[in-house]
This record gives sequence, C-alpha cells and structure tokens, in this order.
Amino acid sequence: MTASSPERPGRNEPCHCGSGKKYKHCCLAKDEAKAAKARAKAAKQAAEQPAEAEAEAAAPTPARAPKAQTHEPWRATTSRGFVPRSRSPRKVGGS
Repeated sequence: MTASSPERPGRNEPCHCGSGKKYKHCCLAKDEAKAAKARAKAAKQAAEQPAEAEAEAAAPTPARAPKAQTHEPWRATTSRGFVPRSRSPRKVGGS
C-alpha cells in the first residue's frame, strides 16, 4: 500500500487506497464527488453570511488614476502614427 498524501495523486498513478489500480479507474470519481460536496457546502455557508460581511467584501474600489497627458500627438491616438492604415494580405492569389 502506498503512503497516503494530502494531495490527490495523478490520474495515471497508482491509487492511494492500495488497490493496485490506476487512480482514474478506482477512486477518482469518489474523490471528485467528495470535493464537489465540500464546495457546495462552502458556497451554501457563504450565501448564508450576514449582510455585514457582504458590505465589507463589496467595499468600493478606489478610482483609477487619470491617464497621463502627453503633448506628443503620435502617442496620443495610435501606436502606428497619425493615420491608421488597414492591413492587406502580403500575398494575394494562388499558392
């Protein structure tokens, strides 16, 4: 029997229960069901939290700093210069 570790083994590694099968054929479904149940329980507890905790969590985010002003027109609009150009394919026609 392999030593059980707190981490889940890889799908193709031997199962941690010692059956000799690959983990994906032995205990993967049971472990995923247990994890899903734990996530559902945590979500339910989070939903039942009082409104005070939600008010703390939903604190307003600080306003963004204003964008730096530049007096260089080539940096103000686009990175391609004053006139945005459309790109055409380099090769037109057959192969």
